[in-house]
Amino acid sequence: MFASLIHFYSNSLGSLAPSVGILIGISPILLMIVLLAIFADVWVRYIRAESFYKEKYVVLEIRLPKETMKSPAAMELFLTALHQTGGEGSWYDKYWLGKVRAWFSLEMVSIEGQVHFFIWTRAALKTFIETSLYAQFPGVEVHETDDYAKSVHFDPKENSLWGCEFKFAKGNHYPIKTYVDYGLDKDPKEEFKVDPLAPLLEFLGSIGVNQQVWIQFTVRAHKDDQAKEGHWFKTTDKWKDEAAAEVHKILGRDPETKIAGGADDETGQGKRIIISPGEQDIVKAIERGVSKLGFDVGVRTMYIAKKDSFVGTNIPGLIGCFKQFNTEHLNGFKIKVDIWSPRFGEPWKDFKEYRENHMRKQLLEIYKRRSYFFHPYKGIRHHGQPLVMNSEELATIFHFPGQVAATPTLARIQSKKGQAPANLPI
Repeated sequence: MFASLIHFYSNSLGSLAPSVGILIGISPILLMIVLLAIFADVWVRYIRAESFYKEKYVVLEIRLPKETMKSPAAMELFLTALHQTGGEGSWYDKYWLGKVRAWFSLEMVSIEGQVHFFIWTRAALKTFIETSLYAQFPGVEVHETDDYAKSVHFDPKENSLWGCEFKFAKGNHYPIKTYVDYGLDKDPKEEFKVDPLAPLLEFLGSIGVNQQVWIQFTVRAHKDDQAKEGHWFKTTDKWKDEAAAEVHKILGRDPETKIAGGADDETGQGKRIIISPGEQDIVKAIERGVSKLGFDVGVRTMYIAKKDSFVGTNIPGLIGCFKQFNTEHLNGFKIKVDIWSPRFGEPWKDFKEYRENHMRKQLLEIYKRRSYFFHPYKGIRHHGQPLVMNSEELATIFHFPGQVAATPTLARIQSKKGQAPANLPI
């Protein structure tokens, strides 16, 4: 019996010997592939970090004129200029040179109640940003300034910090309530305007001494870079695909035949589907949304104050300022799982708030870096995917208000600029 078993295993090993030899022969190649897969992400992170380090960045402050008559539609036109998809066209650019498409940070900041508008950008795009702003808002002044965030350092003994990020209540293809829904696309008179940004600006203007509130929208052009199912090299736009699928679902249509209720085998016709006026509004809003340029957007807020000046009610006040963009039948903002200022419950779970303070320092660091789409933000656990918003939605949450926003601490230029008359003697 033992002899037969030995004979069986000998024959089996003999038959496997050529395969084992081949495996040993190609093992260096297999090892190289495994190591390449492991270190590919490390290499891309390194080469991008080197590219970011070499790049110069500036913070531009936009000072508004005393009278701003432009509607948010002007801001939407400016934002279309920020839809920059170049710079990472080939694999060589992306994975060898570490290049990425440009991203920007649109910021509204209250420093002890003084409200400011900032745009963070690459230094090489400074002139482009300035000319694009002047084209839509001739009365504004654009100045390069020091980065306000760099002067702030978190020390748990001296100051308190709270921050959060926002996500959508529904899918990206559902739009929020925009300035078009508020009638601001028709340029009504100032006394009839209802600007959804006014409550937020009033809140920023109410911040007291030794307190700061920062609101940051990191944006970049949205690209059709999702791998298409069943294809290695073809890409698709998940944002638009989800929108089309939702429209077909509401209309009761088969996505393949685009016939209501699906095609009948005998007649080739579908069933008649009746939808409500509310569903019609949803379909119109979704289709209008994906017809415009899309942006990847990260929405981040921070509240920083001295220990003895920290006002806890400012936190729900800041969150509530985003509710005027929400609708029940479409979309709205909600807080992500609070990974930056979590509550660990029992004190022994976080001795002397060590973990909380570490997360707060992380939040401040990535804010200063304007990081959202790449490392170090991508290296943080529980980070989320960016929101996808169209230019209309983005212009709603970030635009220059008119006189309807009477916030006294919103810095405005007191005098108008004018050109010299053409008939002056030489």
